[in-house]
Amino acid sequence: MTPSLDQLSAGTLDWLGANLDHFDPYAADTGTATHQQAAKAVLELALLRHCSTWTGGPHERLGGATALLRKLWQRPEFPRLFDAHPPSAPTYGLAFAALAPDGIDDTVCRATLARLAPDFLSPAGKSPLKRMEIRFYADKAGADHTIEPYAELVGQSPLVTLTAATPEDAAEGGAATGEAADGNTAPLSDSEGYSLTHAAFFLGDYGRTATGLDGDALAHARELVRRMLDHCVGQDRWDLAAELVISQFILGLEPLRTPSGAAAVECLVRAQRPDGAMPGRSAALMASPSAPAGEFFRKAYHTTLVTALMTLVLSSGRPSWHRD
Repeated sequence: MTPSLDQLSAGTLDWLGANLDHFDPYAADTGTATHQQAAKAVLELALLRHCSTWTGGPHERLGGATALLRKLWQRPEFPRLFDAHPPSAPTYGLAFAALAPDGIDDTVCRATLARLAPDFLSPAGKSPLKRMEIRFYADKAGADHTIEPYAELVGQSPLVTLTAATPEDAAEGGAATGEAADGNTAPLSDSEGYSLTHAAFFLGDYGRTATGLDGDALAHARELVRRMLDHCVGQDRWDLAAELVISQFILGLEPLRTPSGAAAVECLVRAQRPDGAMPGRSAALMASPSAPAGEFFRKAYHTTLVTALMTLVLSSGRPSWHRD
């Protein structure tokens, strides 16, 4: 890793390790038990640990996280927290089974899968991105499903179907709303940006498998990511910038050798606090340095975690199929 990646990796992983009580819904006096995103936070931590095993085992700085996850994955009441998020509960349950730490008693995982409605694991009524997400976790969980193969989904993915806004689009939009267009107009909306990165994650398994994109489709996806990444760096959009750097890697690029990827890493380095935390999703949404610990955690944990994930992905090495 480069010095910048070393700094980001060590700092973010150390901060996450020092704040595990805030991930644990059952820890006393952390305020996390009432945090409505508790289940999502734990699942994101499990994804980080899962991706960290690609180099032969969990990262040494994730030992405490692994111990916490092993404990939570064997508590029958833990998956019931997903019910507090009805639209997301089935996906959370599937991800819970998919991201189980190795070597645990899988009774709770099997019971969680058994509670999924059969139609959830079918393509009916679901967007291409949602079908990719379900297939991604169902395959890892060993759950039966009827979602199409990725080869049939890739052409419908946001990596292929999204198009970037042009200056003319921005001008027309400004005219329609009575607002002036400016150079800060994003090439994609926030939701489109996240759809772009998540499609890359699911199709490419965070860099471990081929996406199925090639030729013009691959060039199109790389250009979308570049344009959105340049925008995020200019606007200090830290969490989406980290996700877009991961996407560059998945799409076969070496992010630190691209101007946009290198600029994004340096942008994240500038944002990182001395304690290793990334203070929020963006400069506009960052937590106050004087915020109470629970409030700071709620604003900081996601971007800190996704930045840590970015460093692990970039340092994990390329499978043999990857080509620049």
